[in-house]
Amino acid sequence: MIFLAGRDRYTQRTLLRDVHDRLTRQAGCADVRYRPSRRRPRYVIADVDPTTFLSASSDAETARLEIRFWYPADADHEYYRINWVEPDRNLMVGFHQDADHPDLGSCHIQLTYEDTPIDRHRASVLDSHPLAVLDHRLQQLPAAVAAIHWENGTPSLPSWPVDPVR
Repeated sequence: MIFLAGRDRYTQRTLLRDVHDRLTRQAGCADVRYRPSRRRPRYVIADVDPTTFLSASSDAETARLEIRFWYPADADHEYYRINWVEPDRNLMVGFHQDADHPDLGSCHIQLTYEDTPIDRHRASVLDSHPLAVLDHRLQQLPAAVAAIHWENGTPSLPSWPVDPVR
């Protein structure tokens, strides 16, 4: 059996603990917490100051990050969802690596508005340590949020460049 990038030491619980610790040091993040609890973590959630996190002006007054990593028994890599959520506008944009949309490959970016998926585009698969994936996706979120186009009160994500793995 071969383990890549030190992933062998991670369980969902230890990885989410490290995600929690990483977000407590991320500019703009506050009130970083586990859902449902520290003993049984499934998600890490952080309230975000949109202007600080995005490093630009933002129409959103409030936002949060919702991050989940998990290890399905039948997959040879971890799955994740790294979402930017604006509750006041009922808007979410996020990177998902899972088996939900095989037509897009194993990784995609998704825009959801009013609890309905609006757009999905293929995204690059990052074959690296989960914390490196988290850092990369957090760096991409400002561009993803900026790419959202509003027309007649409805958002869209016109396209997403499939970036090469660095």
